Amino acid sequence: MDVKEEDKSEESKKNHITYYQSLSRVIAQILKEKEEENDPTIKNHLDARIEAMEKDKLRIKEMFPDISESQWNGTNQKSTI
Repeated sequence: MDVKEEDKSEESKKNHITYYQSLSRVIAQILKEKEEENDPTIKNHLDARIEAMEKDKLRIKEMFPDISESQWNGTNQKSTI
């Protein structure tokens, strides 16, 4: 994978974290939708969408290996004390 230097900037890092978190939310929504679905063709389509999003999440994580799991999940609480 080719990663350009501008892809590793602080702004890019913040944007990628936000995008990663949105992918996680969309995947959760698709999983709910899949539970309610009976048509195997639609379930397969939903599985393919989830797989593509998971690959994108992995690509983003590999770009920024220094980010903690809590930051990826949006649970990183910074103290203001």
